[in-house]
Amino acid sequence: MALMINEDCTACDACRPVCPNQAISASDTIYSVDALRCTECVGAEDEPQCQLVCPADSIVPNPDWRETPEQLQDKYQQLHS
Repeated sequence: MALMINEDCTACDACRPVCPNQAISASDTIYSVDALRCTECVGAEDEPQCQLVCPADSIVPNPDWRETPEQLQDKYQQLHS
């Protein structure tokens, strides 16, 4: 499942640099996650790095984008091959 950033985002920019897939970008008022690039850090880390560094706890699972760990691993390999 890809992650998403909710309206509690403070646009602090802590999450963007730690994303191994460059899936996080700045938008007008809050940051956003590209679900096509987000693997929840599967393939790179043991847990989502953006969630670890977010001071507002605004990064949550995206209920509209469900994927198995195997699908996330495949996506990571495609992004980094």
